[in-house]
Amino acid sequence: MTHYDIFNGDADGIIALLQLRLAQPKESVLITGVKRDIKLVEKVAVNKGDHLTVLDVSMEKNHNSVAKALSCGATVFYADHHRAGEIPQLDGLEAHIDLDANTCTSLIVDRLLKGQYHAWAIAAAYGDNLIAKADELAIEAGYSSAQRAFLKELGTLVNYNGYGANIADLHFEPATLFKALYQYSSPFEVLEDPESPYFVLKAAYEADLALAMSIEPTYSSKQLTVIELPDTAASRRISGVFGNLLANQASHKAHAVLTRNQDSSYTVSLRAPLDNKQGAGDICAQFESGGGRAAAAGVNALPEAELDSFIQKVESFYLNA
Repeated sequence: MTHYDIFNGDADGIIALLQLRLAQPKESVLITGVKRDIKLVEKVAVNKGDHLTVLDVSMEKNHNSVAKALSCGATVFYADHHRAGEIPQLDGLEAHIDLDANTCTSLIVDRLLKGQYHAWAIAAAYGDNLIAKADELAIEAGYSSAQRAFLKELGTLVNYNGYGANIADLHFEPATLFKALYQYSSPFEVLEDPESPYFVLKAAYEADLALAMSIEPTYSSKQLTVIELPDTAASRRISGVFGNLLANQASHKAHAVLTRNQDSSYTVSLRAPLDNKQGAGDICAQFESGGGRAAAAGVNALPEAELDSFIQKVESFYLNA
């Protein structure tokens, strides 16, 4: 029997697994990738008796592979907050799916563990741009403003590391980052260790963000701002967290960050208005390679010829929402 831990390579996926393994240590095979690499279950050659823990990837995108694993006699623990589609009605599946726009996978795991590693869950919520929810939880937990600021920064940095077209774009391979963070039972221990990944990611993030902030929007209206980043590794790394930053600066608008791909298509990060956290996943799902959740979604390869259509769909949705 083999145990597989299958998780999104962003802050939410890494920290959801971190909480589980701190509470329930297991020898496992780690299956992950860049943030947009979400069809992860198909990467596992499942045998009868295997157990799969799947975190922070859409069940809709992994439906067939999950059903196949269950049919083979494997058991599956699944926690997520993205579009789920039809959940397989098969023995061996324990599913914890919550599509609320104000939750994330790490908060789902936090509930299951009864807050055993609550500070880590709060950091993940900050990283997933659930700023108001994370602030609420951090204040309830009694954290100071300086502690809240650090949890927000750490979550943002771990999330930033997950963005890229491939592993070569990242500063840390997500499984490596998970293993590094697994040394710390509390996120505050990360700050105390000068050898922790925090310091590498902080310097890199600040450099990439400065480049993104120097670029003017290519499109702006009452409903939407669009910014196009060049085809560089720095652009691919910063795209998602840059979209989160823009969303927090103008909470009444949607924001789309486009990154040029080598084939002239765009990788799109769409953020719904924070004042109206709905629709992003449904909009992006109308395009091939698109998907996500209500508040934040994307398209992996939007053809240049479909950009106007994308803008129109976003405009129309939030004009009438």
